[in-house]
Amino acid sequence: MARGQRAALLKLGTAALAGALLATAFAPLEWWPFALLCPAVLIGLWQGATPARAAAYGLLFNAGTFAVGTYWLYISIHGFGEAPAWVAFGLMGGLVGIMALYGAALGYLIALYLPATGALRWMAAIPAAWLIVEWFRGWFLTGFAWLSLGYTQSDTWLRGFAPILGVYGITALLLVSAGALVTLLWGSSRERLVAVLALVLPWLIGWPLSSIDWTHAGARSVPVAIVQGAIPQDQKWLDSNRAITLKLYRDLTEQALGATVIVWPEAAAPDLASNLTGYLTGLAGAARAHHSTLVLGILRSDAADRYYNSVLSLGGPVSGWYDKRHLVPFAEFFPVPSFVRDWLRLMSLPYSDFTRGSAAQAPLHADGLVLATTVCYEDAYGSYELATLRQANVLVNVTNDAWFGHSSARYQHLQIARMRAIEAGRYLLRAANDGISAVIGPHGRILAQAPQYRPTVLRASVTPLTGLTPYARVGNWLIISLGTTTLLFVFGWPRLAAYRERSSRPALGAGTPDAG
Repeated sequence: MARGQRAALLKLGTAALAGALLATAFAPLEWWPFALLCPAVLIGLWQGATPARAAAYGLLFNAGTFAVGTYWLYISIHGFGEAPAWVAFGLMGGLVGIMALYGAALGYLIALYLPATGALRWMAAIPAAWLIVEWFRGWFLTGFAWLSLGYTQSDTWLRGFAPILGVYGITALLLVSAGALVTLLWGSSRERLVAVLALVLPWLIGWPLSSIDWTHAGARSVPVAIVQGAIPQDQKWLDSNRAITLKLYRDLTEQALGATVIVWPEAAAPDLASNLTGYLTGLAGAARAHHSTLVLGILRSDAADRYYNSVLSLGGPVSGWYDKRHLVPFAEFFPVPSFVRDWLRLMSLPYSDFTRGSAAQAPLHADGLVLATTVCYEDAYGSYELATLRQANVLVNVTNDAWFGHSSARYQHLQIARMRAIEAGRYLLRAANDGISAVIGPHGRILAQAPQYRPTVLRASVTPLTGLTPYARVGNWLIISLGTTTLLFVFGWPRLAAYRERSSRPALGAGTPDAG
């Protein structure tokens, strides 16, 4: 093999390895320095690369990140969904492939349109383009916001920027810092000075920011409880376990009575709400007698036979429903033609179709607490809660990460939930079927955590908080506007400089005396 071919393969392998190592920056390992180093490696690989080669680097980098970071999809699809291995690998590979295409498109466009070299490329243009692509993949075609770079900093000083710029703002700071590392390697003396400032200043600013209270207490602290049933996923929906599960949740709830709010996990009751009327009425009466409000993850159907993954509040002054808005493709709905759905049924593959909840839903209430509620995967989308935060003073997330076994998914999901609490400046109650159930403070710290895989009642106290963080007021638009403006500047600057140069030249014949 020629030396040039070996060098090319080495660079391709380096891109894939750097992407895989980036996955370790997220929970549970949280080797957060890789969130700086791995993007810096990719930015360095893009230097001088042709559009095709830059696309290949971006493709392999993202493939490495998502293959390592979302391997647990196989556990869900094959282990619990009982789909054949080839289908599980196909769906997992499809997701990884789509995520890899985002990296390929980014690399191709960077090589084609951005300046060839310099700090403006490394510290401004590439971070801005990367940021916009990451934000875009978070909503395009329902989106997949998992493994956004900013989540890696949930335990560093950079988390102080979350109440101002959100998780994408932290992503931007990391990418600028990664570009600064490249600038230290290849930049001029003046550019290296700017790079040092870009590396140091975010941490110096983030340190005091991380201790600021952006919201204020609206009332005294109140007792809360989280009920964790820890029902194994492969037993959860067995008819033979229905009565046992319902009794377990009732018994645990009786232990928690007296707490202002008692939260169950996602779809905790193994039946539709309409089939549990007597059971729910009894729970509501017990809660009311002890001045408690139950917030229950439960499935429901309506008169049109549409199914919803929902949360029901009972026993408090006002009962109410919240229906999950952001459904998971190929898990809660199948975006395929009807004949494909029929084939899936014949193949005995996991199949269910839920209906998406309304975009405008009133918050749930619990004796002075106003709850901004999300179900499972929804809390990966920080902008979903922004409208509700004008009323809500506590966050609630109900989930069931048992679908992913004892994998890293639950730790990644908890890290996401912590970022939501920081962005909103609110306490967050997180009820999970078998863990990780936790009470999270407004600075993202875990104040109480239930043991995993065991039936538990987790008790804690929270304080209702009011007011809006800067991020809660404007959402992602501030940081995305800054990124877009940066790209426009980078594109426009050479053209503006060329125009000024042409304008400064004397016109043809200028200064020449008239003949005759």
